[in-house]
Amino acid sequence: MVRMLAALALSLTMMMGMAVPASAASVVASVNEQPITDLQLNARLRLYELEGRSGRNAARDELINEALQMQEARRLGIEVTDAEVSQAILNVARNLRVSPENLREILSSRGVNISTLQDRMRAAIAWSKVTQAAVVPRVQISDVELEQRAVGQVSEANSFDYILKEVLFIMPGGQGNASARTAEANRYRSSFAGCDTAVQRSLNFTDAAVRDIGRRHATQLPEAIASELAGINVGGITRPRVVENGVSMLAVCQKAQARDTTFIKNQLRQEVGNEQLRAEADKYLAEVRSRSNIVIR
Repeated sequence: MVRMLAALALSLTMMMGMAVPASAASVVASVNEQPITDLQLNARLRLYELEGRSGRNAARDELINEALQMQEARRLGIEVTDAEVSQAILNVARNLRVSPENLREILSSRGVNISTLQDRMRAAIAWSKVTQAAVVPRVQISDVELEQRAVGQVSEANSFDYILKEVLFIMPGGQGNASARTAEANRYRSSFAGCDTAVQRSLNFTDAAVRDIGRRHATQLPEAIASELAGINVGGITRPRVVENGVSMLAVCQKAQARDTTFIKNQLRQEVGNEQLRAEADKYLAEVRSRSNIVIR
């Protein structure tokens, strides 16, 4: 993702990185009478080189698609504010782990102008808005198909419903001796006698906390944890795991057999929806392209 965003950052910037008289540019294509120049195409090809790619026709098609996307946004009355573009530039810088000022310097050192990146981000934001307005309503997801796929993913390990407590040996900010804390957690685990005495037992240790997780179905949990919990009876506790803020164990307070596809279906709905949305967005762009006047010179 970072590499892709870096490429996005470099691409349009390079298209306008050099100030030249308009007469010096020749038109290589036009999209509904909007010209695409050889300067833009050559800039995109330089971007391709940075990405380890090549292909003059592919680069030209990208520029054509971007022109189509911006034109379709205008047709639908969709606008992109300068604030949205600024936020997009900030996101690019954050993903590259640099400041916006450093991003400008990086681009400038390669002979590109930040205004080019701003134009590219504006087009990307505009097309995202077009997708939400015109493509999302076209995406239909079958509940029957989702249910069938969800049932196929139900296993023995994710067929339980739990009430859980977390026992956490705290390392603030993840800073501390994880091995020492894990050893302490294992001592706690060796004498664990169930959820009713979990808090009292934790008082014998420094910086140990017990909190109620509440009801969770196995399908809501990471696969590795669900598999471990499936083999633990009520009153048992998982092995210690190092997490962001310490060493964590899950105690099983209640456990019942429960085949529930709700959470699997929700995840599948998002995955299938994203797949269909991408396909429909591509189809929509193809439709826009088919009714446009595109001239390749």
